[in-house]
Amino acid sequence: MDRVLSRFDNWLRDDGPAALVVREYLVPVEGPDGVLFPPTFAAGDGFPGGYNIDVFPNGESVCLVDSVGSQANRIEPLFAKEQYAGLVPRIVIKAGDKTVSLLEAGHRAGDAIVRCTALQSDLRRAFQAVLKGNAEPLAKIAPTSIVFGAWDSRDTQAKLPRLIASTIRAYNVRKLTRSAQYVPAADYVAGELLPEPADKAAKDAYAERGFIHVPASGSHGGIIADNQIRRDAALHLACLRLLAGEADPLALHRYILGLALTAFTYPVGGYLRQGCHLVPDGEKPRELKEVYGDGRRVDATLTHAEALTYAKATAKEFGVGPDQEVEFDKGLAQKDVSGEQTGGGRRPKKGVKSKGPEPK
Repeated sequence: MDRVLSRFDNWLRDDGPAALVVREYLVPVEGPDGVLFPPTFAAGDGFPGGYNIDVFPNGESVCLVDSVGSQANRIEPLFAKEQYAGLVPRIVIKAGDKTVSLLEAGHRAGDAIVRCTALQSDLRRAFQAVLKGNAEPLAKIAPTSIVFGAWDSRDTQAKLPRLIASTIRAYNVRKLTRSAQYVPAADYVAGELLPEPADKAAKDAYAERGFIHVPASGSHGGIIADNQIRRDAALHLACLRLLAGEADPLALHRYILGLALTAFTYPVGGYLRQGCHLVPDGEKPRELKEVYGDGRRVDATLTHAEALTYAKATAKEFGVGPDQEVEFDKGLAQKDVSGEQTGGGRRPKKGVKSKGPEPK
C-alpha cells in the first residue's frame, strides 16, 4: 500500500512537473473528411451567433467543438458510477419531486441548489477555510469542486481554479449550410380540414403546429476540418501543490491528485451531440507529457486503471467525507433571494447586480 500511495509523490514535490498535458487527435466516425456539428452559441457582445469560429489574417481558422465547461460536465459525473463509488462523498439534494447529485450541479459547491440546504453552514465554513488557505474541509464535502473549480460568488467569494482543463477544437475548417423542407401529411387547407389562414399570425401558427409547408434554408450545416481535430487537456500540478490542509497536507494532495488523475485519464465519450461523434485517429497516437517549469517536456505513461488504483488507495488514506441526502429549503431560498444575512453570508450592495459563478 505504501508503494501505491507514494507512486506519484514526485509529481507533488515543488521541483516536480508544472503540469501533465495530454493531446489526442480525433476524427469523425465517418472519416477524416466527415462533417461534424459544433455547438451553436447565442449572439452577443459583437458575436453574431452560431458556431464559434475564429478566422485569422492568413486565412487559417479554429472552431470550438467542445468547451472547457462542457468537457467538465462530461467528466465529473463519472464519480457517481458504481466502479468509482467511495472516491467522493455522495451528496444528494431533494428538490420537490426531483433528486439532484452535487456532481450534476452547474456551479458545484457554489450552486444555489446546495447552498439552500442544511449544508449551507458547512459549505460556508469550508469556503471560508479555503480563503484562509485550508482546502481540507471542502475536500470532505465536495472534492470535485477542487478538481474542476468553483466560485462561491454569491457568498464568501472564495474561488478555486480548475485543476483540469480540457478542450476540443477543429483546425482550418470549412463551414457548411443545409436546407430542408417540411411537408405536412395532408393538405389541410385544400382539403378543407382547416380554414385558409386569415393573416400572417394565423399562418405562423399553422407552420408552428405542422399544418402547412415550412422551408428551412441556409441553416447551420456543420463543418469539415481540413487540418485536424484535437483534444488538449492539462492537469495543473503547480496549482494542486498550492492546496493546504491542517491535519495532513500530503494526504490531501494525494487524495486530490488521485481524483484528478482518474478524471484526467477517463476516456471521454466520443459522442458529443447529434452529428458530432468523434473517435481517436488511429494514425496519430495519444501523447502524454510531463511539462516542467523550465520548459522541459518528458514523455509519460499512465493508464486509467493505474489512476483508479491510486485514487482508491489515497481516498482510503485521506478518509472520504460522509454521504449525505438533504432537502432543498424554501425558507433559505427566499432569504437568499431577498439578500438577507444568513449566518455570515454577504448581501450584494444595493443597486449592484451580482455576477453568477463561472458555469461548468
